[in-house]
Amino acid sequence: MGHHVGSKNSIVPLIDRLNKYPVGLPDSDKLREILSLLFAENEAFIASRFPLQEATLEELTKATAIPAEDLLPQLERMCDKGLVMDLPYEGEVYYLLMPGLIGFFEFTFMKNRTDLPKEKIARLMQEYMHENPRNGMAKEFFDSKTPLTRALPYEDKIPVSSTVTSYENAREIINNAGYGAVGLCYCRHKKHHLGEDCQKGAPMEDICISLGTGAKFLVRRGFAKEQTPEQLLEILDRARALNLTHITDNIRQKPSFICNCCSCCCELLAGVQAGYTDGIAKAPFILQIDENLCNSCGLCVQACNVAALEVVAAKQPVRLQKQVCLGCGACISVCKQKALSMVAREKTYLPPLNRTEMMKKRLFERGRATPFIVSGIKKKIKKLIKGKPERTNRP
Repeated sequence: MGHHVGSKNSIVPLIDRLNKYPVGLPDSDKLREILSLLFAENEAFIASRFPLQEATLEELTKATAIPAEDLLPQLERMCDKGLVMDLPYEGEVYYLLMPGLIGFFEFTFMKNRTDLPKEKIARLMQEYMHENPRNGMAKEFFDSKTPLTRALPYEDKIPVSSTVTSYENAREIINNAGYGAVGLCYCRHKKHHLGEDCQKGAPMEDICISLGTGAKFLVRRGFAKEQTPEQLLEILDRARALNLTHITDNIRQKPSFICNCCSCCCELLAGVQAGYTDGIAKAPFILQIDENLCNSCGLCVQACNVAALEVVAAKQPVRLQKQVCLGCGACISVCKQKALSMVAREKTYLPPLNRTEMMKKRLFERGRATPFIVSGIKKKIKKLIKGKPERTNRP
């Protein structure tokens, strides 16, 4: 195996493998440097040989030609680093190679690790994410008919005549999740290592919420700490006191996170501000301004996390860019004139049912569906031959 893992030649095959996901990582010198820092040489090789779906130790042993007794401790280390997710299920452990985003990029800064040059990685990630926004990583992540994420409204700010579905209600998402955790904010932690702390005073720790199976992995591997629903609801309240925007998965069933985002640190909201106004699916409400009450004080402009509001002229009502507004309601409480309110959008958006449906849509939109279809058929055939039931709770 020495000729495989003794050099960085596995970085290019690793990039090729990661680019089969619904969200890939466009190749560049900066990306190669990032991956070289995050993946040890043997880990890059192992990751490059991962199947498209989750795999058992036995399957990975065949894929890598590394004996199980040598491979298992390496997989454990990769799970501890957030490069791979382990999924215990009915007495078997399945392993899944994490994508870059949303995946091991975030996990890198969700732990206070001492084994990495964090300032260097923070700078490289920042440059990689923001360089060439029309054709680079921003385009890969945001420029799709099916967004990966969506905004959640502050349910106490919506009109009394409107109803919020359970999948649009942050509190109900938390109460229905079954398991939750809280951890470091990747975006603010990364910005901290760039010498830039949140302008809204939002905390770096105990602010980002993980839910369900993903949260169990994060707790198991030391990326987050378990929380009760009551504790998570308190985090929501703290986020709202800071006028942060709630962002979750763009799915109706079992969202895996609720991030509490600010305009200055959040990579998701930076994408909207960079021009990808449909890069985050909008809440079913939109801001309404009472022009008779607005005195153009500008407090709402400062509170908005996507720069959807602007002061036109002194003593003139602020202007709303409707195509940008996420409908989160984070700006409403700062208005002393009571000039802001939420109204239902004319057109409503129905998110994909679950993660599988969302990722299928992304794969077809990106022209990457065929390898997954072939891989899925092969996996079903193998399970039929072995007489094993197919897993039904894939992440």
